[in-house]
Amino acid sequence: MKRKIVLVAVLICTVAAGLLAWQQLNSKRFLVISDYKSHKVYAKHTIKANDKLFFGWVHSLEKIPWHEYYHITDKDTLILETISFPAFGAGIPANRGKKVRVENGLIYMEEINQEFAQFDWLNSHFATRDIKINGKLWLTGKDLPEHERLILKIERGGL
Repeated sequence: MKRKIVLVAVLICTVAAGLLAWQQLNSKRFLVISDYKSHKVYAKHTIKANDKLFFGWVHSLEKIPWHEYYHITDKDTLILETISFPAFGAGIPANRGKKVRVENGLIYMEEINQEFAQFDWLNSHFATRDIKINGKLWLTGKDLPEHERLILKIERGGL
């Protein structure tokens, strides 16, 4: 009888340890850039809720810098908080967000709070500039395939 109790206790501990390990592996979160069609992963970076993502590019028509500021949510989405650019032109919104300010020659539209599960773009070595996480440079457009449609999203999993 004692042997059965010990065996059951060992089995319960083993199952609990396995569930804990599985939960820890699946709670890791990554910002992933992959190919739109093949899903080949080009870049992967560990992230957590409230991390900041900066995506800087050059507007295709106006040829001016465009900056997007996001934060990562605990629901594995991206919240667009702010956009900034030096001038208005074709395709540039006139009234995004709750606050607008001008600083150092840039127009900032803040408190946009638009949620994205992911976003995709056609990468260009010229247009895609800096992609930063928490203020540190992660990638530039030249680090990714030229003229390929890419997806940026959050994934969970191990390693």
